[in-house]
Parts: sequence; C-alpha cells; structure tokens
Amino acid sequence: MSGDWRIPLVLLAVCVLAAAVAYGAPHVLSDYFVRIILLIALNSILVLSLSLSNGFTGVFSLGHVGFIGAGAYVSGILSIPVQQKMALLPHLPSFLHWFSLPFLPATVVAGLFTAILAVIVGYPLMRLSGYFVSVATMGFLIIVNVVLINASDFTRGARTFTGVPLETTLPWVFAWLGVTLFVLARLVYSPFGRSMKAVRDDTIAASAVGIGVLRARLIAFVIGAFFSGVGGSLYAHYLGSFSPNTFYFAMMINLIAMLVLGGMESLTGALVGVVCVSILSELLRSVERGFTFAGITVPALFGASQIVLGFVFILIMIFRPKGIMGDRELTFGLAARSARARKRREEQNA
Repeated sequence: MSGDWRIPLVLLAVCVLAAAVAYGAPHVLSDYFVRIILLIALNSILVLSLSLSNGFTGVFSLGHVGFIGAGAYVSGILSIPVQQKMALLPHLPSFLHWFSLPFLPATVVAGLFTAILAVIVGYPLMRLSGYFVSVATMGFLIIVNVVLINASDFTRGARTFTGVPLETTLPWVFAWLGVTLFVLARLVYSPFGRSMKAVRDDTIAASAVGIGVLRARLIAFVIGAFFSGVGGSLYAHYLGSFSPNTFYFAMMINLIAMLVLGGMESLTGALVGVVCVSILSELLRSVERGFTFAGITVPALFGASQIVLGFVFILIMIFRPKGIMGDRELTFGLAARSARARKRREEQNA
C-alpha cells in the first residue's frame, strides 16, 4: 500500500476513535472525567487558535482572550430564548429581541464577528513587532473588558450574564477541535505557512524576498480570532453563566502557559501543553485538599497547585526553552511518507 493511502486511513482511524470517545465517554465514565475531557478539548481549540499567531508568525499576542470573551457574549446574546432575553436584557435593540438562534449558527456568527473585529484591530497592530505588539494587544484585551463591563444593555455589565443554553457537549467540542486542527494544519504546512514562518524567523529577509509581512501576520491573526470566537461560544454554552472577569488576565495567563509549555512552534506542542497542564492541575488540586499516606496525614495546602505549576513552568523554561515539543510535530512518519510520495510523482512527471 502506498504512502498516499496510509494517510487517509490513519486520519479515518483517528476520526473514528474521536467519535467513539465523544459519544461513548458519557456512558462509561463519570461526570467528573467527562468534564475533564471536555475542558481539555475546549482549551485545545483556544490554545491552537492562539498558537497560529504567537507561534507561527512571531507576533506574541496577549489579546486573544478578548476575542474569546467577545465570542462568548455574542453567541450568548443570539442564543438566549426570546422570553428570557426580554427579561434579562430588556434594553437590547429591537432587532435582537425578537429572535433566538440555535447553537451552531450562533457559534458561527460569533466566530465571524471576532474575525471582523480582528481585521479592524489587526490592521494597525500587526505592523508592530516585539514587545510593542504584545503591549498593544494587551491593551485591546483591557478595552474589551471595559466595554463588556460598561455595555450593560448588551452584557448586563459586571453582573453575571446568565440564561445561555447549555448546549456544549463532547461531540460538539470534538467536532470543532477536528475542524480547527484540519484548517490550521492545512494552513501552517502550506506555501503560505512557509511564508508565515519566514516572517517569524527574519522579518527583514522575508520582506526582501517579496513576502508580505503584514498580510501573513494579519491572515494568521484573523483566522486565530475566528477560532477564538468559536471557542468562546463553546465556553459560554458550557458554563451557562459568566461575567467579564471570566475572560480576562487569569484565562490569558493559563492559555499562554499551556502554549509555551507545550511548544509555541508546533500544533502538537499546543495539544501536549493543554493535556499536561490540565491533568497536572487536576492532580495537584486533589492533593492540596490534604491526604493520608502510610499513616502520615498531610494537611490541606490551598494554593499549592499554583506554586507547583509555577515551579514546573520555570524548570521547563530553563531546560527546554522552546517547550516540550519545540518545533516538532507528532506525525507518526506520515509526513515523511507523504513527502516521498510527492517526490516520486514529481520525478515521474518530469
């Protein structure tokens, strides 16, 4: 069997396995473990969307959580049932009052809204480099938070935004994770993806050979914002109730820690970082409540999980500054087979 056939077969097997986990886990595992799997998959979407700009174009953005928050509120406003909307948000414009979108259309609209917002914000900001763009995108996050707090007619202000239907399930999250991985992998490992990496590695050299620096950065920023908005919608329909502080500095630090820990220059690294941080956080959270081992009682040490995670993060940065995966991808040899098959085709055509 040629390498051309192995790749779709492996992808099909992965899809079947993911579908089996998505539909079977709630019937086999407890609600606690289902929640952990769901949050790992959901955070994977968010970290992957962040990695496109931060890892592959060299623009270290601190503002993507603003897109997550915007997506959550847009999807929430559109999907709240009409009767609840009139009670919870009585001052909404009339054209938003008289309809309610199902979960999927609301999620897509949230993604499109954040993509348009990213075009407006990114066009001036993507001209910056280094810590200038980091500070500027953090300013965008602060602006979004202030707008969410003060636009009380739309968001209920600093009060809890509630009434969002609980529609996010494992199948939905796994489906969107598959779409995110497929789109980003096709983009990153394409000729345009090589342009993005060239811009990341040497902006001046990339510009000298005719690569549009602003174009590469802006496209990555917008596509990442779209999937951030989608992730925000999934998050909103998972929580049901949230406030502007849900999508602020704490979430930003958590997502960036996952990305840097796994490896910023690798899609696999983003996934590895999410899995490692999520599992370690859950284990440490259980330990910090206190336990007894071999007759020795260890009292509750609240806050110990954050301290241990901080030490782990420091050690990773000292000994593996590029993260666990660095710039490597876990392809199980499929990429090499595909390259060999493509080379054979080119030789035959020549």
